[in-house]
Amino acid sequence: MHVSIRRIGNSQGVVIPKPLLVQVGLDGEAGAEMTVEDGALVLRRPASAVRAGWAEAARSIAEAGDDGLVMGEFGNEGDSELVW
Repeated sequence: MHVSIRRIGNSQGVVIPKPLLVQVGLDGEAGAEMTVEDGALVLRRPASAVRAGWAEAARSIAEAGDDGLVMGEFGNEGDSELVW
């Protein structure tokens, strides 16, 4: 299938027909992994959803009480003059 390369702002892109996306299991919500292999542009389903599991991990860390600041509080010179 021949597709046109179109200007999109300062970039360029192609429109991928929905039947092809369905065939390989890609959708706009999950996005895709893009690589160049042997001179070909390759799109694949992501290995896992972006930030999958982050919320649960953060919750576990907080419940364990291990969510303190690593570097502690520190200010910048002149902070005392700031008005909030």
